[in-house]
Amino acid sequence: MNNKCPWCGSEKAQINLWLKDEFLSKEDFHICECLNCGLSYTMPRPNKEKIGEYYKSEEYYSHQENKKGFIPRLYESVKKVNLKHKYKLATQGLNIGKMLDIGCGVGDFLHTAEEHGWTCTGVEPSEDAKAIAKAKTKANIINSEDMEKIPDATFDLITMWHVLEHVDDLKWQIEQLHRLTKTKGRIVIAVPNYKSYDAQYYKELWAAYDVPRHLSHFNKNVLTKIFKSKNLELVRTDKLIWDAYYISYMSEQYKQHKFPLLKGTFRGCISNCKARHTKEWSSMVYIFEKK
Repeated sequence: MNNKCPWCGSEKAQINLWLKDEFLSKEDFHICECLNCGLSYTMPRPNKEKIGEYYKSEEYYSHQENKKGFIPRLYESVKKVNLKHKYKLATQGLNIGKMLDIGCGVGDFLHTAEEHGWTCTGVEPSEDAKAIAKAKTKANIINSEDMEKIPDATFDLITMWHVLEHVDDLKWQIEQLHRLTKTKGRIVIAVPNYKSYDAQYYKELWAAYDVPRHLSHFNKNVLTKIFKSKNLELVRTDKLIWDAYYISYMSEQYKQHKFPLLKGTFRGCISNCKARHTKEWSSMVYIFEKK
């Protein structure tokens, strides 16, 4: 088993949390914190051949279209509102140009950007999601390894909406972000924040740990240092407020409480209220610029 930190390669780490894959496999995992760089990461890490098995579920809403039932319909309704917010966050102050959405899923954000005039490329490993994205958009949808074929400094904007935590080769991914972004170009990263109130409240049952699909776990200091090492400067942070409600709802399901939607909504509201003071939102958006 490889016990090295996926960012700095150090073998010095402490275990901060023991937890299960509550979503699917019920297998045991733990989260380590590197004592050298501070990155938290999931152990054991499934290899590339096995990781796909942990995504095979009808309940994995991010890759589902036209699902029946109240929760999927609610998810889709909130997603439409969230897409407008995400587009504004990502593009505010930018001229329309070329955009790359890594982990584009079924192409919702690509479609939104295209409607506003952006020339788009998407990266998506799931063949099912890729097929939906190709039918929905004009974008070129490629595999992760195909990014290496794209010329340097191609994109004005690169987005990763809750994708970086899934990446197996973190060093390679950050290098590609730096290489593919134009000078003064923008990189937008959204990741769960384990320092948020809802993470502290639910502890090992916090749904956004989502082991082993989430391989890395970030906070502001660690993520800023990682990107700064590649000459990518943090210019501002923001939040995705709806995520606190969804994550809290999923966490309540893991606790097997009655009325998980009601209780999750209440807990998500508390988390967002506390974050107005602490700035530790359940889902953080980091906006970087290439110097």
